[in-house]
This record gives sequence, C-alpha cells and structure tokens, in this order.
Amino acid sequence: MATQFPDEFKCPISLEIMSDPVILSSGHTFDRSSIQRWLDSGHRTCPITKLPLPQHPSLIPNHALRSLISNFTLPSSPKPQSYPEPQSLIANLTSPSSLTCCKIDSLNQLNRLAKRNPVFRHRLTESGAVAVVLSCVDSDDSRLQEKALSLLLNLSLDDDNKVGLVAEGAIGLVVAALQGGTPDCRAVAATMLTSLAVVEVNKGTIGAYPFAITALVSLLRDGKGREKKEAATALFVLCSFPENKKRAVECGAVPILMEMADSEVERAVEVLGLLAKCREGREEMGRFDGCVGILVRVLRNGSSRVVQYAISTLCWLCCCSEEMCLVARREGVMEIGLGLMADDNEKVRRNASCLIQALQRCQLRD
Repeated sequence: MATQFPDEFKCPISLEIMSDPVILSSGHTFDRSSIQRWLDSGHRTCPITKLPLPQHPSLIPNHALRSLISNFTLPSSPKPQSYPEPQSLIANLTSPSSLTCCKIDSLNQLNRLAKRNPVFRHRLTESGAVAVVLSCVDSDDSRLQEKALSLLLNLSLDDDNKVGLVAEGAIGLVVAALQGGTPDCRAVAATMLTSLAVVEVNKGTIGAYPFAITALVSLLRDGKGREKKEAATALFVLCSFPENKKRAVECGAVPILMEMADSEVERAVEVLGLLAKCREGREEMGRFDGCVGILVRVLRNGSSRVVQYAISTLCWLCCCSEEMCLVARREGVMEIGLGLMADDNEKVRRNASCLIQALQRCQLRD
C-alpha cells in the first residue's frame, strides 16, 4: 500500500511532497524550488492569499515541518487509528497526585499526536490545554519544560494558533526558558520564537517584549551548536521588522554576528544583511575592525544565497559611507562586484551593480 502523506506536507504550488519547506512572509509554507521559481518569474504576491509581498521576500526554513516530513512513516496497521481524548492526557498534567514521570509520558503522547494530526491539534487547543501546557513550561523540572516547549512548537505549526499562543502569554515563558533553561530547552525556545514570528503581527510583539531579543543575542554569544543556529534563525525572522533591527543592534548583536560570519556561519551573514538596512547597524559594522575584509571573504567563498546577503550589506555600507568605499576599493571589491554582474541570481546582479556605482562615485570624488 502506497504511503499516504498528509496534505500539509505537499507544496501548494507543485502539489508534491516538500523536500525543503520554507515560510513566506504571508505565513504560508512552500517548497523552496517552487516558490523561488514563482518569485524569479517576477511575482510579488503570495500564491495563496494574493496579498502583496515585500520587494525582497524572505524565505524562512520551516525546520519543524521538514523534520515531520523526514520522520513520517505510515502506521503498519490499516485499521483507523483512534486517538485518546485530550482531556484524559491533560488531566494527568493538572492532577496534584500525578508524578513527574506520568506528566512527561502524557506530554510525550500529546507531542506524538500533535506532530502529525492537525485535527488533534485543533481539538487540543479547543480543549483549553494551552494554559496547562504553559504551566508545564514554567516548571522547575527541565524535562517537563522541554517536553512542554516541544508541544507548544507543534501547536504553532497551525497559523491560527500562532497569534493565540501569544495572546495566552507564551512569549514571557518562552523568553524565560531562553534565559534559564537547559541547552535543549533554549534551542526549542528559540525555534518557538521563530515559528511565532512568521506571523507579521507577532514580530513587533515579540521584539518589544522585555529581554526577548537580549536573550537571543546572549544565546548567539554563549550558546553551542544548535542553540546558536536557532537563535540566529529567530533573529533573522524578527529583524525583518524595522524596530527589531535597532533592538538587535542595541543588544550587541553586530560584533557577535561579524565573528560568526568570519567563522563561515552563513545565517550570521543573512542577519547582517538585514541589520545593514538601518543606520545603527551600519555604524556598528563600521566600528568593527575588519568588517569589509570578512564580507569580502564571504563573497569569494560563500554559497550563492549567502553571497546575496554579503553583497547587499557591502552595498548599504558603501552607499552610506565614503570611508567604507575606500576600504572596499582597497580590498578589491570592485573586481569582485564586476565578476558578480554575471551571477545567475538576479538579486546578486542587482546589488553588484548598486555597489559598483557607489564605488565609482567614491572614486570620482577622489
């Protein structure tokens, strides 16, 4: 019997199972190759909502959905699967007599069911379970906290739940987990902020929440492996909101991101590309010793996607600072830019042209 994949695993454009699901700013998920073809064809509307998109739409990796697709297996029994009522599992979480191990087992069951079944997720949220799950996130037991955070992340797969979770107070508890949780809790908490911030209205709410961006920047500085990756992804999504760019800069993100970029962490270059669009971000980059040299190395050695952000950053820096133009010329950026004029990526070509013009203007003033 052929595997029957859930409909949410299929790209709305190609109707094929997604291999690289990404989230558009409209909140809808598509396979990267399909939505990129749509954008490269000149479309600037969401294929589903038909609402306008930004001039340079961001494609955010949907790590949670990709994991669900890769781990999906068809149940061996052809019999219809019966799901326990959410109330019976939630009762274990609220009962004063329940042992911690019983609560963890209930959360594990809820997670397994919520991962693959949107109907069950809907039943779970309708049952009023979110408040109970949030109380588990507030637990002193790190195991209970991590399982509860994972369940919130699964519930946030549905766009309707993203605003509702914020309204029920999820941000404060997620930020607390970012600040004081175990490494695994911090990584899941950062992923949770990424998921919530896909909805535009949540970006400003999260950014304005005390210590939210501060905690992400701290995780970027002090975290390991997965923590740093998830923190950088969360900042990337949040910093498409103008005020959050300034907040990230004020929290000291730029020097940390520059050091990560120098260590060939591509997501760091992508965040820098967003921060370069605000004056405060450019000023901080200008104060970082060797900033242009790091970006030049990215241009020479990075993938097409990261080159797009590196050349955009250089373009902003050189258009707004004559001093940066002089440094860029000494670093051989003009020759690199001319070479990128033949790049396959239209955004790279456009930014290369802008950068060359800025360098030429600077040369004429000399």
